[in-house]
Formats: sequence, C-alpha cells, structure tokens
Amino acid sequence: MYGANCQPVKIVTHPLMKRSYDNTPAGAPGRLDTAFEVLENYPQYEFVEALRATERQILRAHDAHVIQEVRHDSETNRTGLLYEVALLAAGGAIQTATLASEGNPAFGLIRPPGHHASRDSYWGFCYFNNIAISLLDLKACGLIESAFVLDFDLHEGDGNINILGHMREFTIYNPRGHGDKSYLADVKRALDASPDVDIIVASAGFDQYERCWGSNLSTNAFKEIGRLMYEFSVDRCEGRRYGLLEGGYNHEDIGINTYAFCSGLKGE
Repeated sequence: MYGANCQPVKIVTHPLMKRSYDNTPAGAPGRLDTAFEVLENYPQYEFVEALRATERQILRAHDAHVIQEVRHDSETNRTGLLYEVALLAAGGAIQTATLASEGNPAFGLIRPPGHHASRDSYWGFCYFNNIAISLLDLKACGLIESAFVLDFDLHEGDGNINILGHMREFTIYNPRGHGDKSYLADVKRALDASPDVDIIVASAGFDQYERCWGSNLSTNAFKEIGRLMYEFSVDRCEGRRYGLLEGGYNHEDIGINTYAFCSGLKGE
C-alpha cells in the first residue's frame, strides 16, 4: 500500500508564498522559486492550494494577543501581506497534516516558517507555529492522539517545545551530528527509540545544508532523512508522514534539497 511508486506526494502551497512579505531571510524575494521549478517538473508531485487557517485553529496553539500582534506587524510592514501569508501557512500546514493522516505523503511548501513561535511570543522569522497548529488540529478532530516531531532545522525549535513539549503524547527530537554519517545515525537512533505514534512530521530546515548556514549536510542526507521517515511511518504509524518547510536560505539549491527530501519521504 505504501510503496514508493503507489502515491504521489501532495505539495501544499499557495502562489502568494512566492511573494516577499517581510524583510527577513525567510521572506526574501525568490526564496521558493527553485522549489516550485523543480517539483513542477515531476508528475509524482501533486500541488494543492493552501487555504487560510481560522483564528479558532490558531488559538489551539497561541494566545489571542499573538494573533493581534501579527496583524499589527502586517499593517506596519511595507508589503501588507504578512498576516495573509501567515494564515495561509498555518492553514496549509493543517491541510498537509490532514492529507498525511489519510495516508498520503505530503509536504507543506509554506512560509513563513513556524518552529520559533511559542504560545505567547514569536521570533526567528516565525509568526504562527505551523507544526503545533497542524498537530493540535488533527488531535482536536480526533484524527491522531500522538506524534513524533523530527526537527532537522539548524536551530532548535524552541516554539515546538514550548507548545507541545509538555504533552507526553508528542515526542520532539532535534538531531545532532557533524556530517551526513553522524547526523543520520542520530536520526535513526531517535526513531528506533520512539514509541509507536499515530503520525510523524518533520520541521524541515534546509539551512543544515553544506552550502547554507549550517555547512553540515549534503543533498543526499535530506533524501535519507525522508527515507528514514518513510520507513518509520510504514512500520509504526500506518504510513502517515509529512513535512513542513522551516529554514533554508540557499535560493539556488533549496529546490534540489526539497526534492531530495520529498523523494525519500515517498520511499524512493
């Protein structure tokens, strides 16, 4: 049922995410262009247009004043797009998670990222915590009770930990290791030690890349991370797996790295 050639990977995104919405590296012009260009060339990737999250969905993860502050930031921002794009990112994360809960491998090609957004604050180019919003929505809808969060971004997802870390049913792991071999071994150890869960999700940060800020992992390592998630999902959670874009600032290569990860997630 979950073989590599059986299912297309659903890519959840929105045209508005191609546009610059703030002056951070995450919102920079052209950041996602190569990801769109590469994935659009392959029929096994099926694009799904993101829909806005509702305030009720966001409030599962954040205090009400966070919504007001993001709206205010958007009103004072030169583009005026920030709040709209942040709602689309959160909503796209929910759609990605829902597709995955139905057994479809899925990736949220979304921005702004979210793993530095805590219940009552945000920083680090993040506004709403897409991982937490998506998982808490699945839980509220009765689709899951537990999850493994693999956060392979260069920076620890303090927002993921702040919102989900006190909940025993959610396991959060930020791998460590210098170079492909060490890093992948750490990922495998963590997955092997995990209890059975209902779904696995990645905070997918391609800033670990050897030609990005982390100077650490090759493109092939991202494919292997996806493949390890695929194998874990088949063995432990009925094939339910997805990823959401976090960091990654090498505009030229974010496309090949996203494709590599999604290929592994598909089981190739």
